[in-house]
Amino acid sequence: MSDPSPAPPEPNAFRLSVLYAVVFVEIGIAMPFMPVWLNALGLDAAVIGALLALPIAIRIVATAPLVGLIDRGIAAPRILLAGSLVLAGTYGLMPTGAALGWPVLALLIALNAVAAAPLVPSIDYLTLGAVRRSRRLDYARIRMAGSIGFLLANFAGGAALGAMGERLAVPLLLTVLALIAAGVVAAARIDAPPVPPRHPEAGRPALPRVLWFSIGAAALIQSSHAAIYAFGSIHWSTHGIAPAWIGTLWAIGVASEILLFAVVGRLPARWRNPFVLLGLGGGAALLRAFGMAAFGDRLGAVIVLQVLHGLTFGATQLGAMAAVSRFAPDGARGRAQGTVSSAGALASASATLMTGAAYQAGGGPLAFVLMVPLAGLGLCLAARAAQAARAFSLHSTTIVGQGAGQPD
Repeated sequence: MSDPSPAPPEPNAFRLSVLYAVVFVEIGIAMPFMPVWLNALGLDAAVIGALLALPIAIRIVATAPLVGLIDRGIAAPRILLAGSLVLAGTYGLMPTGAALGWPVLALLIALNAVAAAPLVPSIDYLTLGAVRRSRRLDYARIRMAGSIGFLLANFAGGAALGAMGERLAVPLLLTVLALIAAGVVAAARIDAPPVPPRHPEAGRPALPRVLWFSIGAAALIQSSHAAIYAFGSIHWSTHGIAPAWIGTLWAIGVASEILLFAVVGRLPARWRNPFVLLGLGGGAALLRAFGMAAFGDRLGAVIVLQVLHGLTFGATQLGAMAAVSRFAPDGARGRAQGTVSSAGALASASATLMTGAAYQAGGGPLAFVLMVPLAGLGLCLAARAAQAARAFSLHSTTIVGQGAGQPD
């Protein structure tokens, strides 16, 4: 008798954590400091707004098709490597593009956005696949590395800009970080979960209703952050909250997210159900929106409301990933992962436009209170997803907290 085939290697949680960390450090530099760099170039405000809106529009249309390439046999690590290399190239060329004129810079930003769109969903795809193969792994603990990297990048990026100046520091740091990410992908040799072969005559597997409801719930709940993301700092500043405290408030939000990722595996299994997590995120988002509308000018109240970010973002993210892992059919997992990101980008972009008009018309309270129906609709869709899940005979096993030793 021949020897049995060797068992596949145990997925490496450390490599996945490092990958999250380097990619989110890059995001933690680009998100707050790219607008600063564009402003340092002396561009008009209208041009800056258009250049910042361009990546959002591209993410909406490009993420699902690009991540869906995984279902067609293109390995997620290859997408990560190619995307990181293109990111490095476009970041490196942006100073030259800016010197040639904003249309050239816009082209580079568009290419950059296409390359960046599938990165985080591809890492999520790899991590969910690893967690499904190994009961010892915990998605939340692995994903936590990304949040830590983002927080550290916010602090380090500000120091780097102060030392080197905006025009040099931003493109240089982002180019180096993208190259580091490419090196991590190449060196880590992360095994991608196998994609089942598809019969030539078989159509694409459909995403089930329960997953569509879950994706919609997550997108709406996440979009309820739009008013805080766009106008939170402005609102706090105009009501006398010091800049140092504004930075601390944002750090409190990310820290609460990290704390949730660290401890969620210790919760009873029934609390780690995808619909419970989405429900917690939606309920906290409702409370946070009402609280910001009523008390968003008072420092003590805002500190408490920022702690809710651990649920409004963290629990919603975990619920969405649990739903994808549980309900996405084989052969459509990449498409499902990309759809989560595309739907979230579309909902957030729409909410941001609505928020801008509301803030101009009625200030912070009106902008914040308009986030209430978004959170409420998300909460309703989470309940509808739970109802639809009965057809799947759902039990409480999820990808959240598997490695914590809690019974399922």
